[in-house]
Amino acid sequence: MSNLNRDVLYLIFKQIQDDKTLRLCLLVNKTWCETVAPILWKNPWKYLKEWNGTLFLNVIISHLSEISRNKIGEHKLFENIYKKPSLNYISYFKYLNLDEIQRLINLNIMEKSKLLIIQNEIFNIFINENMRFTHLYAHKKFDNQIKFTYGSELCFSEIEYLSCSTSINDSIMSKLTEACNTIKQLELFIGMENNNCGIIELIGAQKKLLKIDLTSYTYGNELFCKNLENSLIKHANTIQYCKICRQPSTNFLASFINLKELELGCDIRVFTSWNFLGSLSFPFLQILKSSGVPIEALIRLIKNTRGSLIEIKIDRVRHDEISNKRLIQVIYQKCPNIKYLKLMIRNSNILELEPLLINCKHLDGLFILISHVQDRTFLWSKFFEILSKSSSSSLFKFKFNSNRLPKMEAFKLFFDNWKGRNPMFLQILSYDAIIDLGIIIERYKSEGIIEKFEYNCWQNHKIEDFEWN
Repeated sequence: MSNLNRDVLYLIFKQIQDDKTLRLCLLVNKTWCETVAPILWKNPWKYLKEWNGTLFLNVIISHLSEISRNKIGEHKLFENIYKKPSLNYISYFKYLNLDEIQRLINLNIMEKSKLLIIQNEIFNIFINENMRFTHLYAHKKFDNQIKFTYGSELCFSEIEYLSCSTSINDSIMSKLTEACNTIKQLELFIGMENNNCGIIELIGAQKKLLKIDLTSYTYGNELFCKNLENSLIKHANTIQYCKICRQPSTNFLASFINLKELELGCDIRVFTSWNFLGSLSFPFLQILKSSGVPIEALIRLIKNTRGSLIEIKIDRVRHDEISNKRLIQVIYQKCPNIKYLKLMIRNSNILELEPLLINCKHLDGLFILISHVQDRTFLWSKFFEILSKSSSSSLFKFKFNSNRLPKMEAFKLFFDNWKGRNPMFLQILSYDAIIDLGIIIERYKSEGIIEKFEYNCWQNHKIEDFEWN
């Protein structure tokens, strides 16, 4: 393998780029090192930790030219840096995180008299005509901190992913608009004030915007929000993914006829009806995620889909037994191709689980939330009975989220009734604990009934939904 040419090596290494052992390949020989380095340094920010920040900054500083060092003059920054590295690591960067660069500078440069000139020289390493980035992160304003030289805007000419604050300063925004029309994914953090209207022009300049993420979307400047939403309508034919974290100011979502994934969210402390969802129709919608959105609005939205939904995740919303029943019914009536489902089930509607499992034969993962109110009275035995009797052969991944768990006997009966099916993947999230549950789990693992099992305390839960896909 050591004799393979660089192109073949690069393709192999790219396939294992997320494997930690890839770093060891740097030590094999010069060819391997020169082939692996561009892959590892494409996005070095993902390796940045609190303990290695100074070391990372030292690597950046080692790339300063003699001209830049002369401008800075004598400084302790250069004490442990004797010569430039043998490889130009900065040239491999495809991800530019201006926020992290600024943070590292602020943490390590204490001399205010030289702070500005050091900032300028470090930023110049990245922002110049020879660099080409595909991902840009810029949430700070960076007032008077980034000086653009002639042609330096070309480093933005191939940006595909932009994550920024709408309060970003004019110099960066104008350079982006001037050089960049290749953005496919746009993540915006929108504040209550000081929003830069240049973002509207930047959105208009894009040729194929596929994903929009209005993550931080506060209630404030309604005029700006309306103008922003209207600017997105121009890209209605290309946008396939939309995430919005508050009820929008306009009905711009109705224009997204090719939408495949929709993620909705809002602050549950702020009541909004989201009634407009009932008038929307997304014939190609495959994934629907919501947090805090009223159930009745979601029911109307699901009714207007055409059977293409394969994933539904409904979280952080209170609703009564009637709404819960209607939600489950509309899913098994309108979503025959559903594969992954997360929702709350109320005690009175456990029987609705049976037609859901029978009609949705492609269901692969089921995440059930148990209401805090009924934790003590939830009919676990009936719930487990229906799961083991009516689940299709494709369903074997389960997650249960409940303050209180059933007695050991209920678990044993569930596992015993699962014999002969695909081995189960089971995750439990709860404050509760069952004595000797681990011993029982190991027994059923040895019998081939359980494949994977995890228990997580609620407050420490950081695992994403359906990570066992």
